[in-house]
This record gives sequence, structure tokens and C-alpha cells, in this order.
Amino acid sequence: MSPMPDLGGLSPLPRASGILLHVSSLPGPFGIGDVGPEAHRFVDFLADHHQQLWQILPLGPTKGGSAHSPYDALSAFAGNPLFISPELLAQDGLLPTSALNEISTLPEGSVNYLEASARKLALFRFASERFTDAASSVQQATFSDFCERHRWWLDDYARFMALRDAGHEQAWFAWEPNLVRRDPATLTQWEATHAHDIRFHQHLQFFFFTQWERLKTYANQRGVKLVGDIPIYVGLDSAEVWANPDIFVLDRQTYTPRFVAGVPPDYFSETGQRWGNPLYRWRDEDNRPVESVYTWWSQRFQAIFTLVDIVRIDHFRGFEAYWAIPSEEETAIHGQWQPGPGAELFTRVQTERGELPVIAEDLGIITPEVDALRRQFGFPGMKVLQFAFGGDARNPYLPHNYADPRCVVYTGTHDNDTTQGWFHALSSQEQVTVLRYLGRTEATEIHWDLIRLALGSIATLAIVPLQDILGLGSEARMNTPAQRQGNWAWRFFPGALSLELGARLAEMTSIYGRDAE
Repeated sequence: MSPMPDLGGLSPLPRASGILLHVSSLPGPFGIGDVGPEAHRFVDFLADHHQQLWQILPLGPTKGGSAHSPYDALSAFAGNPLFISPELLAQDGLLPTSALNEISTLPEGSVNYLEASARKLALFRFASERFTDAASSVQQATFSDFCERHRWWLDDYARFMALRDAGHEQAWFAWEPNLVRRDPATLTQWEATHAHDIRFHQHLQFFFFTQWERLKTYANQRGVKLVGDIPIYVGLDSAEVWANPDIFVLDRQTYTPRFVAGVPPDYFSETGQRWGNPLYRWRDEDNRPVESVYTWWSQRFQAIFTLVDIVRIDHFRGFEAYWAIPSEEETAIHGQWQPGPGAELFTRVQTERGELPVIAEDLGIITPEVDALRRQFGFPGMKVLQFAFGGDARNPYLPHNYADPRCVVYTGTHDNDTTQGWFHALSSQEQVTVLRYLGRTEATEIHWDLIRLALGSIATLAIVPLQDILGLGSEARMNTPAQRQGNWAWRFFPGALSLELGARLAEMTSIYGRDAE
């Protein structure tokens, strides 16, 4: 078997391919995908058909409501409890099999966040109580060790979630002042009366991390590497901002952001994008680096590399310079570029853990300075084929313009329409342009045409969303940016990954030299 891609440094990278699929999109009876049997079966599909990479989206707990965006999580370090497998808990003796049989199966094909949360959390509370009452001495010792190793983030996260459960579901900066300010006496008293709830959230994280480690070990044993995703920003209403307000640019009286994140106006949006995330306080009033921010980021990298093998950094350009929007502005028009940490951050992290297996999300309008930062550390950038057919033959996303194989090519990402949906939404003239490039006269299998284009390119890594492997249309789109409803809900149906489909993928992977030897 050929060595897996070393995505750090400047050495040549072996060719490989894989599939983009979030955990939530796996099938299963509980209304949302999780890390149980279906996840292991998906690893088998990848390994059996020569795929060496499984790319996922961020794993943090989502906020509920209509969003459920993994890019606006309640924690930068915790795992989403909805990804815990009741079946694996039953295997570990923490749930009776009868408890699973008594739950009616939720419909497949889409995520039902409300029902999945209600049913799963009820099971998890049962498992937490059983663990407290009946866990073996070995299990208890393992849990204690887990809590100790993760104490630097777990304690605050468990407090934060228990506070939300206790009726403080509004944003943390709207809580009573003593809780907002984290008054020690108030927190001590509150913890004493809510110890049971705090322990429940510690148990949830223990269950998640234990099951995830099992999945990662299985994937690695089968020659599959996990590609994670780390958003540059965290949500304002998150455990991290509540626990570490000093590392963010916040008003010291109200704890609300003075400036928020986004991107300026461009050809995608006349008013830019106002994301609303708080910005990091990279430098103090005397323009000196704020050590606590760099330490936090170093911890963040260390944490995610225990969960995955390779990390895609979302909005990489924000490390070179970021768009700071005054919080009172309703759009992103009147922001300003501010210098990011640049090479200093990555040098520190690289010194601590060695080469960084990182993919830099460098889509959009990228300056020479951003590109220089990426190249300095040998981080591969991204190429998206759906962006390749605007303009002329010099479009940098067209495969014949790839000058450096150290890049990752996608047919589309989680923010794009599916290839079928994208193509059929083009004008007739745009469709003709695409087909001419592909050497086709009709689009009977446009998804396989773009998959072939990706796999056949010089890009070292090629990753294809599962929706494109399945040839699905816009109904299977994962996310439409700026749309509040209907995102993050797609799941594939049981039985969709047929042997015929896998054989076709494996053959194309082999033709273009991306299968493991």
C-alpha cells in the first residue's frame, strides 16, 4: 500500500481520492447519521473501492432551531451528542437492546433534528444513569482519565451546556450578570446544585470521543484517512467565548462584539457577507501578540488532530488579513482589512507538533500575500470544478491551468449545488461551454464527466461529494449560503451504495492512478 499524503512540507504528494460526506448524512433509524454501524459500513465502502480519504464537516454540537450549521457550533472542542450511536452504547452494556427496539424508526433520506434530539437524548440520559450506577471500575477509571485530559475545555463546556438546560437557552451574554462575568462564588454555588446535569454532559462527551476513536481506528486500519474541517471563527453564543472572553474583541461591559467577521462586497454579493462571529484579539493595545490567543489556537489544532488525520482550514485567508465589520453595521460594506497572525501562528504550531497536514480553503478573491502564506508552509489549496467555467480558457479552476499538483480538486463542496443541480441551472450557452470542454455533445452523465475530470487532473488529491457519486439533483444539496431554512438535512438512503456503483468508482480511481498500491 502506498504511503498516505503528507500534506505538510514541500515534498511531492502521492495521488489519492476520497468522498465528502458529513456524519449527519449517513442513514440509520434515529433520524440523523451517527458514528455507529452505518459509519463503519461507509468506511468499508471507501476501502473496498480504493478511496483513501473521508472528508467530513465540523463535528461540534449545533444550536438547534432552523440552522444546525456545523460552522456555528456551541463549542470548538466538543463533539455533537447527536452523533453518538445508541447501538454502540448497547454493545457496551449502557443501554438494553429492548430500549432500541421500543423506539420507532424515523424516516430515512433527511435529518429530523427535533425528533432525533428528543429520542437520542432520552436514551443518553438512561445510559448516563447506568454508567453512574453500574460502570465497572475500569470504565470509571477511563472516564476519570478522559475528564482529566480534557479538563482544560470540558469543565467549562459542561457548565455552559448545563446552564442552557436549566432554562438559560438565551445567549450567554443575556444571562444574569454574575453568570455572564463568571463570578467564582456564583459558579461554585450553581455547580453544587447542578452537579448531576454537569456530569451528564461530561458523559456525553466521553461517549462521543470513545466512539469516534473507535471509528477512526477502524478507518485507519482499513487504509482510510479522515479529513476534518476547522472553521476559523467560533460562534458568539458558544462555550469558548463565554469561558475565554479576553481572547476576543468584545465590549468589556456588555460582552458583545465590537467588530464581527465577514467578507467585503464582491461579484457574489453587492453588500458582502456579514457572518457575525466575534473576532480574535490577536494583538493588544500596544500591538503586541496576545499570548492567550496563540495558546488557544495551538490547543485547537492539537485537539482536532486527535480526531482526524488531515484538517481543512475554512476561510484560510483570514489568517493573513481579515475583514472587520463594526458590529452596528447591518451589512459588510463598511468593514476594514486588519492584519491576521500570519506565519507566526503556524510557525508556533508547527514547532510544537511538527509538519501540519492541512488543506487551505483558499477560494474566492485571494491576494498574493495569502497565497504566499499558504505556500510558505506547503499547504495545498483547493480547486472547485463548478467554478471553472466562468470567464475564458485562463480560468484558474480549469484543470489544464493547474500549475502545481499540490492542490485538492473537488467537483463541488458542501456550499455548492450538486453537479447535476448546478449544470441544469446553467443557461443553455453555459451548458454548451461545459460540454465542449468535456468533449461531450450531451449531458447524460454530467456528474461522472466531472468526476472523471477531477480524478484525471494533476491535483494530488481529488475529493467528490457523495451526492455527485450518486448522481443526485438539487434536492440533495447540503447547504445554500445565506439561506436560513432547509440546510444540513440531506441523508443518503440505505442501499444506495451498490456494488455496481462502487465498482465504477474503483475502476475510474485505478485508471487515473489514485488507488493504493
